[in-house]
This record gives sequence, structure tokens and C-alpha cells, in this order.
Amino acid sequence: VQLQASGGGVVQAGGSLRLSCAASERSFSTDAMAWFRQAPEKGREFVAGIGWNFGITIYADSVKGRFTISKDDAKSTVYLQMNSLKPEDTAVYYCGAIDRWRFVKLPSKYNYWGQGTQVTVSS
Repeated sequence: VQLQASGGGVVQAGGSLRLSCAASERSFSTDAMAWFRQAPEKGREFVAGIGWNFGITIYADSVKGRFTISKDDAKSTVYLQMNSLKPEDTAVYYCGAIDRWRFVKLPSKYNYWGQGTQVTVSS
């Protein structure tokens, strides 16, 4: 399975962006997909996750109420709508796929990763 992330860019604080993550194929072992981000000299941080079969969602406290994760089953694509962006949201955003929902927040447990897309929020 290959994941292709896109949609990053430069936006002013308070603005919005939508990230997309397209999977090359539907793997029946995939239980969830998620977005992580990594700022310079920091570890990979969980942002949001979605269960593939039932659509349950979970968010990091830092993005609750501002970001929304969703999926399009027909396109095998996951989206991250980011509103009210802040300079501290600046990072490279990665999408990942995992076969066990209970580990959705743990980057070390992921089976597949996309290549990352840069999001820069200016103040």
C-alpha cells in the first residue's frame, strides 16, 4: 500500500487548509488511518485518527474544534480539514495506516506512511 499526501502550503494565521491522503489500494488489514505532524527537532506527534470500518474519530487536544478528519471510502482517501490555523501548527504532516485501532496514537506501530506535506502558518 502506498500513501500519497498532498494539500500543504503557506497560510496566514486564522486561515484554512485541507490535506488529502490517497491510498493506492484498499488493504483489508487497515483498521485506521491517521495524521501526524513533525516540527523541526521534535518527534512525530499524533494529530487525528479515523477508524476505517466505522468512522470513529479521535483528536489531539491541541487541534480539537479546529481540525476535522474524514474519509471517502470510494476513493480510499482520508482528509484533514484544518481551520483557525496557528503558527504552532507549522510542521510536516504525515498520513499513516495501521492495522490496530488501539495503537492509533503510536507512530511506531504504523504499517504504512505517506511522504509528508509541509504546512507553514505565518503570524
